[in-house]
Amino acid sequence: MPIPEEWNLSGKSAIITADRRGWTPFLAAALAEAGADVAIAGSVRSDAADAAKAVEEQGRRAININTDIMNADDVEAMTQRVVDEFGKIDILVNNACAEFGKPFEDVLESEWQTLMDFNVKSMYLCSQAAGKRMLAQESGHIVNIGSGLAVRGLWNSVAACAAAGAVHQMTTALALEWSRRGIRVNGIGAGWITTEEPTEESQRELLVRYLPSRRKGHPTDLCGLLVYLASDACDFVTGQTIFIDGGALAHA
Repeated sequence: MPIPEEWNLSGKSAIITADRRGWTPFLAAALAEAGADVAIAGSVRSDAADAAKAVEEQGRRAININTDIMNADDVEAMTQRVVDEFGKIDILVNNACAEFGKPFEDVLESEWQTLMDFNVKSMYLCSQAAGKRMLAQESGHIVNIGSGLAVRGLWNSVAACAAAGAVHQMTTALALEWSRRGIRVNGIGAGWITTEEPTEESQRELLVRYLPSRRKGHPTDLCGLLVYLASDACDFVTGQTIFIDGGALAHA
């Protein structure tokens, strides 16, 4: 992907949180291709190792840090290690998200709490820990990878919609709080994304036929916007969640 000069991330250091969706390697590689060194924070069961490899393939430094992103001490230790090794934190990408679908009346309290911890609490912990370092240097970019479920409902997805709504509101409010102190906070509202290659059969899916784009998205569809929001080119953009969903919200 050609990188416009004003989107150049050379000399920048980034943190991205990992999960098991398989998006992290593509997003981390995009940051690295634009010039950033990247630390990946996630469990050993996440796609963090693949993301670190993708960064190194772009010729940039990668640190794969085994982190429980729902634990404050772990997140603080991870953040300090990034500062110790990279010298600073310029970019935080809160990418980690767990998907969950179940009829609301059957959702267990433990399931609700786990989802909120992974999707929302982790974002709070990472934003606070990285943000303190950004506030000290009076600059930084936080990009929250969210979902179209933040602004629309979906059957059997009350918990997921509630978590996505929290991410959306956190993005807006934190941008207001920190914008005068040099930190830009924005979000990407992802639509239906898959890492699988499209097939003739998948193109006949009802969901695909519903989407104006007539296809599901791929993590690479998010990369251009991610690099822009992580760069100094977006200095006048903050508090925004920009939806990349193949036109799904146009139906609303």
